[in-house]
Amino acid sequence: MKSLFITFLFFYLLSLQALSSADHGASETVSNATAFIRTSCSFTLYPDLCYASLSGHANAIQQDPARLARTAIGVSLSRARHMAAFVSNLSRQADYGADPRASAALHDCFSNMGDAVDEIRGSLKQMRKLVAVAPGSESFRFQMGNVQTWMSAALTDEETCTDGFEEVDDGPTKTAVCERAANVKKFTSNALALVDSYAEKGAN
Repeated sequence: MKSLFITFLFFYLLSLQALSSADHGASETVSNATAFIRTSCSFTLYPDLCYASLSGHANAIQQDPARLARTAIGVSLSRARHMAAFVSNLSRQADYGADPRASAALHDCFSNMGDAVDEIRGSLKQMRKLVAVAPGSESFRFQMGNVQTWMSAALTDEETCTDGFEEVDDGPTKTAVCERAANVKKFTSNALALVDSYAEKGAN
């Protein structure tokens, strides 16, 4: 009975050691991934925002620049979609408002944000297709060129979103739209920077 207990204790301690080693390995992997994300984000215009928005995806990203760029595009797409929905709601309310300039600015902003969403979505689809394309190939450079073009266009559309508000009197609606649009632009700018970095690395 005693020998049976000792045998059980031995295997129990062995399993604990194995679990501890596995946990340590997983922790080290995540640590390396977050360090990779932080370093990559340091080359963007908004590094703190970049790291905060992507570090939660460290398990999926690992130390893969393609996954990093793809995830950043996905995050910017989510932000742009929320912005488009926000402006859409305001636009419907403004249809019954008294300020035609604010109403026109909201409609224009919604149109621009809708274009940005389409362009970012197109970029994400193109990035997913790149999984089967060898970095450095002519196809890689062509497809990454498309991604860069669409992300740049999305950033331009997001910037154009608030142009119409220059003629609108200051107020809570103008402030809310301009602040949210500025925030969305930061995510898209960071995603574009990571896309550019991956395109440069993959082309060599």
